[in-house]
Amino acid sequence: MKINNLNSLVELYFKKYDEIKDKKDLPFLFGLSSKDKNFSLSWNEVTSKIRCLTAFLQDYISSGDRCVLLSENRTEWLIADIAIMNSGGVTVPLFTTYSNSDYEYIINDCGPKVCIVSNKLQYEKIEKFLNNNIKIISIDKITAKIENFSEIFKKTNLINESYNQKIRRNDLACIIYTSGTTGKPKGVMLSHGGILSNCEGALEILSSIVEKKKPVFLTWLPLSHSYEHTVQFVQISLGAKVYYAESLDKLIPNMILAKPTIMTAVPRFYQNLYNKISLNFSKLSGFKKKLIMNTLNLGTKKLKKENLNFGENILNFFCEILVRKKIKKQFGGELQAFVSGGGALDKKIGEFLNSIGLPTLQGYGLTEASPVVSCNIPENIQIETVGPPFKTNEVKISNDGEILVKGENVMLGYWNKKDETNEVIKKGWLHTGDIGEFTKEGNLKITDRKKEIIVNLGGDNISPSKIENLLCLNEKIKQSLVYGDKKTYLVALIVSDNEENRSEINLYIENLNKNLSTIEKVKKIKLIKEEFTIENGMLTPTLKLKRKKILEKYKEDLEKLY
Repeated sequence: MKINNLNSLVELYFKKYDEIKDKKDLPFLFGLSSKDKNFSLSWNEVTSKIRCLTAFLQDYISSGDRCVLLSENRTEWLIADIAIMNSGGVTVPLFTTYSNSDYEYIINDCGPKVCIVSNKLQYEKIEKFLNNNIKIISIDKITAKIENFSEIFKKTNLINESYNQKIRRNDLACIIYTSGTTGKPKGVMLSHGGILSNCEGALEILSSIVEKKKPVFLTWLPLSHSYEHTVQFVQISLGAKVYYAESLDKLIPNMILAKPTIMTAVPRFYQNLYNKISLNFSKLSGFKKKLIMNTLNLGTKKLKKENLNFGENILNFFCEILVRKKIKKQFGGELQAFVSGGGALDKKIGEFLNSIGLPTLQGYGLTEASPVVSCNIPENIQIETVGPPFKTNEVKISNDGEILVKGENVMLGYWNKKDETNEVIKKGWLHTGDIGEFTKEGNLKITDRKKEIIVNLGGDNISPSKIENLLCLNEKIKQSLVYGDKKTYLVALIVSDNEENRSEINLYIENLNKNLSTIEKVKKIKLIKEEFTIENGMLTPTLKLKRKKILEKYKEDLEKLY
């Protein structure tokens, strides 16, 4: 099946289903929640449910109508998404962690004809924003008045064997609202062809991995996020098994159960992983400590393509068996690659994870690019880069260093926002807002974020995220925010468990400052206990800092440091 010959994401699913032939009764989607333990759906069962829901939705959706989808990650998410598109509609996914004002704004902005909610909890979040003209459907049973999936799936007369062949690649597939680190979320319009071209690029990168083992994915990043939403179609393309994780807290036990070969996540996950493993390593002594140090040193050497001598090769063999194999087992034992996206992964973390036997590929993208632009290749990982651009898009660097992207993957525009669209798409080129450069090997390297730079009183541009990543490498520092726009020096807000950590944190920052340029040094800190979370509005659903929200609460404290 050649993806570049397909017309739509719907066609991708049904062509893959036809390709599977005698394996249609094999499990495809797996639930891992306490009520879903050992629950799975075969390709046949999933397809039957998609056909049934499609026929039901066709009574309420005309071509191009929006359908809001508010649900946690679960098997029904994929079924709903494909059925919406198959009925001619456009999926508008909502994060389960949005604020009331975000829900109200998005529902009013996109004007849905249908709303699918997973359960009573999610329904109550948006009930007051839904007018009488919106058809409400629930996945679980809520009330007798609202039709639910189990009732719809019992209506066998609804089954429609054909799929929608009127959809074309440049048709709108979904509207994904950006997380909104500042201001109101914007509805990014992604086409069928845009997401298909992204799948094509991803399959090329993953080809060597899927040849080794039949692909198994563990999904935990919200499917309402553009990254995981597109990964969903990569999974379909590969005919993979897909497990839906319970939660971030239960990710490690879920990995042991699912035994994933590929897993996608954002940098915050890898940072937490690094801190936990580093903490365990720091408690070792004697032979075990020496073995770990050799594992890290030799692993980093191999990653950098440095030749090992005879003795080092023998030592590395023992590191592989005694350390890396055991670490892999803690993550299910089958992992072929972690794929990091949605933000910059610190070089030190990337080197660490790869050297201990957890292959980690850093990629780069943004929602407006469907979303992946580039990714490291498994056989040639360049940690400090985000890999070569996908062959399905063009990338160039503008005169001021901004990364520009052109291709089918570039969004159709922002929903109802023509001026904002014209600001970022000029002559077909998407202006990403990121600053970067190409290495001599042709890999893309992100060096800064155009919109998040601090400009000090001397007119110097400083990247706060770079310093924040370095601060958070210390296990006593949970989170940080660097501040100093139009100031003479930088200060930082540090999230830590208790005040007793202050002396250790101060010593760490003192040593860190020795390796930073004069303008990047952190001179003073404010210690706080309250974490930045999605619930308190200080993190986006993809765990990025909402700087504006954090500063609303702590700006006065930070100003006192000057």
